[in-house]
Amino acid sequence: MTTVAVFVRPPEPGTVLESCVDTGAVTAAEAADLYAAMVRDVCAAVEASGGELLVNYRPVNADDPTGPVEDDESLAAVRDVVDEALSDPGSARYEVQVGTSFSARAGNTVTHLLEREEVKSAAVVRPTAALLERRHVDSAAMKLRQSEVVLAPATDGGVAYAGFTDPIDFEDAFAPPEVETVTDRACDGGLDVDFIEMVPVAESPSGFATLLSHIRARQRAGLRIPPRTSAVLDDLGLRAEAVDDSLAVGRD
Repeated sequence: MTTVAVFVRPPEPGTVLESCVDTGAVTAAEAADLYAAMVRDVCAAVEASGGELLVNYRPVNADDPTGPVEDDESLAAVRDVVDEALSDPGSARYEVQVGTSFSARAGNTVTHLLEREEVKSAAVVRPTAALLERRHVDSAAMKLRQSEVVLAPATDGGVAYAGFTDPIDFEDAFAPPEVETVTDRACDGGLDVDFIEMVPVAESPSGFATLLSHIRARQRAGLRIPPRTSAVLDDLGLRAEAVDDSLAVGRD
């Protein structure tokens, strides 16, 4: 069983999907609703898989120079979002994020799980990878039996899922392009790397447009879509469109 850590922050307007807000794709309030929907779909997919769901929450005092501490208000806000999506809310674990960067937070979590809790494999997942399905998590778990590191590449050279059976050197390991940097660190440490299929993440305007385009295509084809994310996109009337030979987000 892989322990899968989803890195979540309270979905407050102005604190999530900032780059998409800055480009005018969505308002701050819409971004908060969309982020919450993506968190729910991703956590539901992990719960449905053979993995163990660990919700790593980002406290509101995360940027305090004395270091982040457990925060009941932030934990309650994250629980309110996640619990709605789970068939068994009590099965999810919640732990505060520790670290000044994503690389540090991911490294602290993975290293703790592998070395302190002695789990067989640990993974980190971005909550904006709304198209992540249980099959992705289970496929990665199977590959982790043969390779020490398994990645799901994302848009913009990013990583949607990163699974490990052995720690790597995590210092700046998720520096762009993330998929190359993590792979380099693993190979430098003598570890084998494998991949599952690409999963878009809405971490940037282009990633958001790609995710939206994939969801609309899957809707048209009658294939599985992330239900909560799709419902918000439908309510907002968002669609992907070509602008100056690149993909952008528009409205109906």
